[in-house]
Amino acid sequence: MSESLQYVMDALDVETFLVCKDEDEGRKLALDMMKSLGFQDVDIVFIQFRGPGVRVRSRAYINRAGDKYSWLLGEEGGVGNG
Repeated sequence: MSESLQYVMDALDVETFLVCKDEDEGRKLALDMMKSLGFQDVDIVFIQFRGPGVRVRSRAYINRAGDKYSWLLGEEGGVGNG
């Protein structure tokens, strides 16, 4: 995980417009895009087919509820510990 992603409390959203034939293709493209960026735990939180494609908001979960958050570990040099 990159150092800056250690500061994300829960998730990272990416919103874009994808050119596609229908909503199903747009959903698949969005999930593939997020996985190609290195995220494994991903969902689609908004999708709307309009004209030539979809407006889509994808969410990559960095931490889920109950995870061991990097800023709570209290290790020397950890996030928030200087």
